[in-house]
Amino acid sequence: MAKGYETVIGLEVHVELKTESKIFCSCSTVFGAEPNTQVCPICSGFPGMLPVLNARVVELAIKAGLALNCEIADYCKFDRKNYFYPDLPKAYQISQYDLPICKRGCLEIDADGQKKTIGITRAHIEEDAGKLVHQGDITSSPFSLVDLNRSGVPLLEIVSEPDMRTAQEARTYVEKLRSILLFAGVSDCRMQEGSLRCDANVSVRPVGQKELGTRAEIKNLNSFRSLEKAIEYEAKRQIFDIEDGVEIIQETRTWDEEKQTTRSMRSKEEAHDYRYFPDPDLPPLKIGKDWIETLRGSLPELPDQAQERLIRDFNLPLYDAVIITSSPEYLAFFDECVKLYSDAKVVSNWMMGELNKVLNQNNMEISDCKIRPNALARMLELIDEGTISGKMAKTVFEEMFASGKEADLIIKEKGLVQISDEETLKKLINDIVVQNPKVVEDYKNGKKKAAGFFVGQVMKATKGQANPALLNSLLEERLQKEL
Repeated sequence: MAKGYETVIGLEVHVELKTESKIFCSCSTVFGAEPNTQVCPICSGFPGMLPVLNARVVELAIKAGLALNCEIADYCKFDRKNYFYPDLPKAYQISQYDLPICKRGCLEIDADGQKKTIGITRAHIEEDAGKLVHQGDITSSPFSLVDLNRSGVPLLEIVSEPDMRTAQEARTYVEKLRSILLFAGVSDCRMQEGSLRCDANVSVRPVGQKELGTRAEIKNLNSFRSLEKAIEYEAKRQIFDIEDGVEIIQETRTWDEEKQTTRSMRSKEEAHDYRYFPDPDLPPLKIGKDWIETLRGSLPELPDQAQERLIRDFNLPLYDAVIITSSPEYLAFFDECVKLYSDAKVVSNWMMGELNKVLNQNNMEISDCKIRPNALARMLELIDEGTISGKMAKTVFEEMFASGKEADLIIKEKGLVQISDEETLKKLINDIVVQNPKVVEDYKNGKKKAAGFFVGQVMKATKGQANPALLNSLLEERLQKEL
């Protein structure tokens, strides 16, 4: 960031609520169906069709609001947001405007080692639009196809205060938000499927200035990396323009992943451009306090509570606790594993290291992983027992991930048992020392690195299966005889 300026960031996160049917009809919300196979006259915008509100949508919206420390309205209503898009057949979207279901919430993030509270202005219910599939290019008669399967899928739009100052803070906020929503059970938050999408409002201003700068909205960012990169680029673009005397205009922009730049789409609409008015087909909602309290009591352990437990009960660092609570499935894997293997820090290290690595390489969720907690716990026991070394365990782990086989079976099949027999190792060490008198002389002359040569030769002779700790002890004992 250029010296003398600060970035101001507010985020609008659209989350698909975890329902089996759409918000105003009984069509399925299952992802990946053939185009236009999950539509009906209501969600495809036929004239005269009347919406019927899905009660489960309201329940999940309240639970999300409670998990985000929001006030839940006892009275809210639905509004029509008028605009035309090719993938919105009614030419209006049913949303909430001045009386949303949730408002004035917050969540806490870690910003450079300090706790920072990000305000949540509101969270409101709305329906999703369809999806355009663009074909061809400018040289070959381009056209677009429309898929209405997503039209009418229930969304919760969560609008933050402009409290973030760096792209990293924005990323941390969305990561934390995703974790909370997953634990609350209100959404699957699969960004690759579009069930969590983010719009970023970005402006810059001179340090010390209270007034906000002119903002640009970057639409439909669907990965943490894209969010961070888009905000970084947009802030730099605005500063360069200001420095060059170019006026910043309020506009909507899109992120070009290939070019790693933002580009203008259209001028930014204001609320009055949408001509909101109460939807005449949907009555206002009156939400009883008893229902709210019942839902509050049904909330499971949330990420902050889980992190406190991991730090308190297992003495884990905050960094470990944050990663382990990235999803309820990840936390459940850890909890199950430490029931069987008591060294929580070792479990955490393997999960954050080898397990995370293979999951990321294969773009896989932990729920899809063939390694189960009892299998990882057993492998860690085999390391402690001296059956395999830590280095050998990584080979075993990779095979466990690929095949789903137990560690004991893999060790047997591949002949990976660690050699811990003293007499076998003593004979190998003696033979190698006798065969390398020059290296022995180097060792006598103070070149301690010469010992590493002998370690390497023994490891080579045993195909890496010598017990490292025992090998080093026996080698030192043998070399002392040469002094």
